[in-house]
Amino acid sequence: MREWLSWLSVEYADQIEMTLRLCGATIAGMLIGINRDIHNKPIGMRTLGLVGLGSAIVILSGSVYEGLHFGQDAVSRVVQGIMTGLGFLGAGAILRGRDQMQVQGLTTAATVWIAAGLGVTAGLGAWFITIAGTLVTLFLLTYGTRLERRLIRIFGNKPDAGDLED
Repeated sequence: MREWLSWLSVEYADQIEMTLRLCGATIAGMLIGINRDIHNKPIGMRTLGLVGLGSAIVILSGSVYEGLHFGQDAVSRVVQGIMTGLGFLGAGAILRGRDQMQVQGLTTAATVWIAAGLGVTAGLGAWFITIAGTLVTLFLLTYGTRLERRLIRIFGNKPDAGDLED
């Protein structure tokens, strides 16, 4: 059995690595999405998992095709296209309030963008950045509002509770 696993890992090392990158991107997006689901936001675990996965698929297909490795400039253009396109997807989550002065959904739109970024880093195999980025994002989504309120109290400008974004 051990010999078979050893042969499999050597023979299909590239495919195993790509599968791990795709799974890492999906998991990073899903973790961010779980936070959004917990807070009853419109974009959740499945959507952000798919955003991360889609970004990783695009970056992998842009960097490796039929065994041909493209240069860094080609990968850079793929990343730019992903991040631009996801900006438009995220924009769909932004809504203007009735008074036309309050905007809602910016954090949700940002989570779409960050899930894409995490998908790109996982697709590139930048595991430390993927893990650290996921953890920092989860920290910010979990404790950001409390931290923001505390800092506003410390430094002066005290808005109403409803003025802080989601």
